[in-house]
Amino acid sequence: MADGSITKRCSCRHNGKRLGAQCPKLRRGNGWNPHHGSWRYQLELPLDTAGRRRQLRRSGFDTRETAADERDHARTLLDLAGRDETLRQQIADTLHAVKPHQPLPDRDDMARRVRADVPADTRLTLGDYLTEWIKGRTKLQPATRRSYQDHITKYWAPHLGQVALQDLTAAHIEMVFTAIESRNAEILTAKASPVKEVRDAVKGTRTVGDASQQRILATLRKALNDARRLYHHRLIDRNPAESVELRSGKPPKPRLWTDAAVNRWRRTGQRPSPVMVWTPAQVGEFLDLAETDDPELYALFDLAIHRGPRRGELCGLHDYDVDLEAAAITITSQRTSVGYQVIEKGVKSAAGDRVVDLADETVTSLRTYLTRRAGWKIVAGDAWADTDVFFVRKRDGQPWHPETVAYRFDRLVERSGLPPVRFHDMRHIAATLMLATGATIKEIQDTLGHSSYNLTADTYTSVLAELKKTTAAATTRLVPRRNRPKAA
Repeated sequence: MADGSITKRCSCRHNGKRLGAQCPKLRRGNGWNPHHGSWRYQLELPLDTAGRRRQLRRSGFDTRETAADERDHARTLLDLAGRDETLRQQIADTLHAVKPHQPLPDRDDMARRVRADVPADTRLTLGDYLTEWIKGRTKLQPATRRSYQDHITKYWAPHLGQVALQDLTAAHIEMVFTAIESRNAEILTAKASPVKEVRDAVKGTRTVGDASQQRILATLRKALNDARRLYHHRLIDRNPAESVELRSGKPPKPRLWTDAAVNRWRRTGQRPSPVMVWTPAQVGEFLDLAETDDPELYALFDLAIHRGPRRGELCGLHDYDVDLEAAAITITSQRTSVGYQVIEKGVKSAAGDRVVDLADETVTSLRTYLTRRAGWKIVAGDAWADTDVFFVRKRDGQPWHPETVAYRFDRLVERSGLPPVRFHDMRHIAATLMLATGATIKEIQDTLGHSSYNLTADTYTSVLAELKKTTAAATTRLVPRRNRPKAA
């Protein structure tokens, strides 16, 4: 019985009793009747935790060979435990819990569980795996960890958390992005609703764009690659996330706030592109307003617009990074926020570690700021913070929180009446101003700290084309004509 028995039975009855293996129709001549009854096997399993006997009984096989194959498969699973009686009992628990007509566990799957030290009698779900995976990623940067955790919490765990890791398919993953797109459509429909209550319900709610969806997928792809490749996991044979295709997620090209674009925005509230940049005249209007209405941050805004450092790089500048005699700043670090907590770290890449030259006008702006800062320090007295950060708050000398800087910028833009741009768009504005003065793509790349020449070239091709068109139109208007043809 330890090797398991194989028998043939049927459901025929005589005088109300089931005949089972005694039915005369089961045999034909000296052999078995292939058209009557079905095969079954019984395999003795290790005792349960209470010391009770139990058997694995499975029926419904068309041939003796298929019944023998599954019985042997069950024995092979038990043999994976070797001399580990606890593990052998866990495997037996798994076999005993399999419902009729459901397949027995795959041998390779069970072997991976043994290697990974995952209990053989548990169903490892994607949610459980991702929870343990993120805990083990101890060397992640805080921003990366938060991004991974947000993707797991908002998307993967709610939608697929209960799916067994080994059962996960590309179709499962694609369903998540279908749900994201459906939610995007709901948000856009609500924002366009004529009913104020409906619009208010999604106020401040953002859709999940193509680039964000790519990052969400990348989180799962990385986690599943670790499940497949790392020695202490090896829980799956293939990564289904690698088969999922999404829209490219390339960042939108910057567009210029031309007169036509501004007029359309004022009529409809629509922007030609999510990334918009001001014309030189609009830049001047904003800086004039900032100089009078927000002198505390004017120098920071002026530096951002003309030289394009990132927000974190501006907030992370130290006094020793600013050399006004040499008319240059050195960018080596940044102050960023993760969940509103400020973190100081190095720049994004080797290309981000750079020296940026300053124009005379920018040097004058920064000198004026230092004079003001010295006056603030005198007024604040003992309340002034002891820090070597360059841009600080007037009231106490503390470094600026990056989110506060962006908020003050947004508030100033709204007050100005200018078409909207984001704080990060000032990098694009800086590039546009450089293009307008004839700077090369290589110069712009070095100034902005891009790691790739192609990235810079691809990003600003559209802006350069609009600048050329605007310049051509301006040049034509310089020539007075008595019968100037009207523009089409």
